[in-house]
Amino acid sequence: MSLHDQHILMLVLLLLGLCAGLASGFPVAFVIGGVALLLAGLGTLLGNFDPSFLQALPNRLFDTMSSQTLLAVPLFVYMGVMLERSQLAEALLTRVASLFGQKRGGLVVAVILVGGILAASTGIVGATVVTMGLISLPVMLRAGYDPKLATGAIAASGTLGQIIPPSIVLVLLGDQLGNAYQRAQLAAGNYAPDTVSVGDLFAGALLPGLGLVVIYLAYALYIAWRHPERAPALPDAVRPSLFELARDVLPALGLIVLVLGSILGGFATPTEAAAVGALGASAFAAMRGRLSFARLHEVARETVKVSAMVFAILFGAALFSLVFRGYGGDDLVHELLTGLPGGANGAVLLVMLLMFLLGFVLDFIEIVFIVVPIVAPVLFALGVDPVWLGVMMAVNLQTSFLTPPFGFALFYLRGVAPPSIETMAIYRGVVPFIVLQLSMLAILWVFPELATWLPGVLYD
Repeated sequence: MSLHDQHILMLVLLLLGLCAGLASGFPVAFVIGGVALLLAGLGTLLGNFDPSFLQALPNRLFDTMSSQTLLAVPLFVYMGVMLERSQLAEALLTRVASLFGQKRGGLVVAVILVGGILAASTGIVGATVVTMGLISLPVMLRAGYDPKLATGAIAASGTLGQIIPPSIVLVLLGDQLGNAYQRAQLAAGNYAPDTVSVGDLFAGALLPGLGLVVIYLAYALYIAWRHPERAPALPDAVRPSLFELARDVLPALGLIVLVLGSILGGFATPTEAAAVGALGASAFAAMRGRLSFARLHEVARETVKVSAMVFAILFGAALFSLVFRGYGGDDLVHELLTGLPGGANGAVLLVMLLMFLLGFVLDFIEIVFIVVPIVAPVLFALGVDPVWLGVMMAVNLQTSFLTPPFGFALFYLRGVAPPSIETMAIYRGVVPFIVLQLSMLAILWVFPELATWLPGVLYD
């Protein structure tokens, strides 16, 4: 067997081992790194892997830990957890629901609007879905709402935090795409490469994210118009006073202005804006009398847990990518993508399909850290716009929260939904919203300016 055939065999074993390890339920970070290390050791014993590839691992880990961009991750996580634990998100949802509840389909409209507001101020899917599931779902069921429509709207609205900035997905994508874009330009002989930043992706994702909110609202209003029995009005809803509305809505809007406005306005980097958001969330909680040492300790512990999980997966993925490259995997991917009919369009279409299918079984963090470093340099070499590609990937990854059997939004909602709601009802409820998300992908494909226009206006 030739060395090339041996490398292909080892790559197949690497991918099969990864799938088996993830299916076992073992911690993801240890699976990714452990499988890569085992295959690297086996290849070294067989003489078809050069262990010098692993010498780059310490430098990669050092670069990760010293990255100013990734420092935004724990700060955004803290901001989102603080808003959820201090019940500011709960007050916002209750107030907006009482504002629209008297109208047919009003509760679904309220859920979608609050999902968009929380997405722009927290970006934490779990907190948003759980909060809306605990508060809105019982009210919607008592009012006679179709369980499929209610659960689908809650799960889908909770995932808006993955595309509307500030988003942890966009932060992670910005870091990976930025590195890949520089490598692609250096390989092309450009030794003064351009950069693509998290701020570029934030600006590029804003219009598609808001467009997704509009599409959700249009669908909800259509259902309320065509099938009023699925989304009845809530006649006993009490409209809030202007003071109550301002008291509960203005803190979230204030955070949006502080965080997103400072980034898009060029006044702060995403990391600096994340620090402002974390401080702002704590200040709002203190003003509402909901900040204590015990709550601060609880929020800090949750932030450490989530951040440690993200960085552990990143370390495992760094080891995996080195072993993958050591077996010539990047060359095989390059040959595959460049040999497809349709050129760059065919390559992007295949990558989007692959990411969508992987979303059924993998978490978005794993997809970002494993798939993006492998395929992005090839796509950039084919001339694909980095901001457009990043936004397309973000919208695609958003579907991974809704696609059964491992969609995290489905798990979150199942955990707080009453026993009377069947799991299959939740699965059927999210199907229309998955179709709407794929529709946004198609719109971005036809009109890439939706992702590239605003960054060009702000930063060019």
